[in-house]
Amino acid sequence: MDEKESLEAAIHEEVLLHPHDPLWPSMFAAERDRLSALLPGAFIELQHVGSTAIGGLRAKPIIDILAGVESMAMAKALAEPICASGYTTSAEFNASLIDRQWFMRWRDGHRTHHLHLVVHGGKTWREWITFRDRLSADGQFAARYDTLKAQLAERHGTDREAYTQAKSDFVHQVLALRP
Repeated sequence: MDEKESLEAAIHEEVLLHPHDPLWPSMFAAERDRLSALLPGAFIELQHVGSTAIGGLRAKPIIDILAGVESMAMAKALAEPICASGYTTSAEFNASLIDRQWFMRWRDGHRTHHLHLVVHGGKTWREWITFRDRLSADGQFAARYDTLKAQLAERHGTDREAYTQAKSDFVHQVLALRP
């Protein structure tokens, strides 16, 4: 498979959940350190988010990295150096986003990392961190989310956007809870 075919395969990859892998945190740490070295001072903070950041939770084996930057203008300015560092993106998709910029790293026809650039400390930053922390702290929420994800992966296995959208009600319920 050539590089173009491999990228196409990664873009259209099915939603397949894997059992939690204890290596996911170290995979995050390695990529965090790599990005920090390649783009020194670009990020205020890099956090491991998404299901791979929550112990025991099944997940697509893609490391989600939340990168806090000072502004959305900074996020957009980082697109070229991020893509030069091994990521790809969709300019059309990013143009539709107001609260973040999205990048994907891939290898051998599979996504390996998603990088989400958001304003550090802003609403989107707080929501991602709050959701991760609430599921990490409450096994019942994590178990409900795990079950929901399995059902949705079966229902929307070939449609990543539908899979992601179908999880949004649960995410909003968790975020609406008082701390």
